[in-house]
This record gives sequence, C-alpha cells and structure tokens, in this order.
Amino acid sequence: MTISKDQKFPITKTEEEWKSILTSEQFNVLRKHGTERAGASPLDKVDELGTYVCAACGTPLFDSETKFNSGTGWPSFYDPLENSVETTTDRSFFMTRVEVHCHNCGGHLGHVFDDGPKPTGKRYCMNGVSLKFMPEKP
Repeated sequence: MTISKDQKFPITKTEEEWKSILTSEQFNVLRKHGTERAGASPLDKVDELGTYVCAACGTPLFDSETKFNSGTGWPSFYDPLENSVETTTDRSFFMTRVEVHCHNCGGHLGHVFDDGPKPTGKRYCMNGVSLKFMPEKP
C-alpha cells in the first residue's frame, strides 16, 4: 500500500514523545528518514528463527524465513509480513527509490528494490536500527 502525504497512522506520537522512547540513531532513521552506515547493524548477521519487529512500535514486519544475505551490509528480506509495511516514492539523492514504512507508526525502515531472490524478486533493504529481533521460543 502507498502512503499519502497527509496519512494518519494507528500509532502516533509527537516528536518529543518519539525522542523519549528511541535512541538518537533510531530517531534519525525512523522519524527523519536517515540511513545507518552499511555493516553497522548486528542484525545483518542474525541467522536465528524469529520475527523482526518495528523498533518504534513493536509491529511484526518480517519473518526470519524471508531473510537473506544480500551482501549490502543491511538486513535484507524478500517479503514482509502481510499488512505490515507501506511505501512511498523517495526522490532524494538525485534518484528515485521506493521507501518502506511501518504500517502502524509510519516509521522509515529502508527501501525496496527489484533485485531480490525468488519467489518475489524483491529486496527489502532495511536499516537494522529500525528493527528489533524477537527470537522464536523453543
């Protein structure tokens, strides 16, 4: 689903409320559309079974079964969980990309590209700082 400019999300907070619950890096990425440095996130190397959730609101976003090593230095997935993300067109840095947001809070997660593996052919290239990993319980 594509986000409109004036879209309201189920979870809304003021800028000050977001700053009080997020680290400065999380706030920069999730609320200001920043990007973490490639290779900075330990989540890129996580191979356990579990679920990746939004670091801002806890919404489940990606199942570990859809994670793959894209070689980009960011956690990458080929398919989000149903009704978990929305997109916008990002025209920054003199290029056009598809930006990915959390469906519930609108937090910026990363971008999606058409160079991923089967079955979707998509590469959801996510900022690790925008995610939290919840391991599957035995």
